[in-house]
Amino acid sequence: MSLVPSMTEDLFAVGAGDRVVGVSSYTDYPPQAKRLPVVATFASIATERIVELHADLAIGIDAQDRLAGDLRRANVPVVLLHDDRYEDIFRNLLTIGTTTGHHADAVALVERLRARTSALVRGVKPRARKPAVFVVLGVAPVFTVGKGSYIATLIDMAGGRNAAADVNAPYARYSAEALVARQPDLLVVDPSVRLNDVLAQPPWNALRAVKQHHVYTLPDAAILERPGPRYNDGLAWLIDAIGRAEH
Repeated sequence: MSLVPSMTEDLFAVGAGDRVVGVSSYTDYPPQAKRLPVVATFASIATERIVELHADLAIGIDAQDRLAGDLRRANVPVVLLHDDRYEDIFRNLLTIGTTTGHHADAVALVERLRARTSALVRGVKPRARKPAVFVVLGVAPVFTVGKGSYIATLIDMAGGRNAAADVNAPYARYSAEALVARQPDLLVVDPSVRLNDVLAQPPWNALRAVKQHHVYTLPDAAILERPGPRYNDGLAWLIDAIGRAEH
């Protein structure tokens, strides 16, 4: 049983997808996972439905600890993992692989992922000044990623720097005044926030990145925002976006 989309991707990636009997809302990858029953949202877990599906394990993130209380009382084993930092991606794959009997598969997968990451990073040209990247996860209020997020690590790997590095939390609200003061070199945008609808309004219309058309919308937010086995696709996209912003 997967309680968040990223864990669903992890389960399928290590070879345990055929044992997944339920998923969370917004699960959209891999395609076969979309056919499974939805048993969790960000704010709730359908314990009775999970028991009906005879789940012998539920895997989620540590932010779901309070929600998972009913599952524990129903004697459903629960594994909650930390997913904010870059190394958590690999740690979680190995934990899930070991827990589901796919340890060797998980080890091999992690090795492939790290190898591709190394190849991508080797292709990033050195820069005297790293472009400042601001990730737009929300517009009213402004919401972004801080230095505690694995996304900030990916930005650094891609040859940029997180414009919101003054935020200690992985994800947080960001003041419009601070955003204008920071003047990031480019914006990376979650397509669901519909930034284009408000680009003519403050604070966005005061940003040089907007005036210079250095606004890049993710083709699929999950490749960057979901800490799972597709993170390299997000890294490759970031490398390309940062390179385009320089021309």
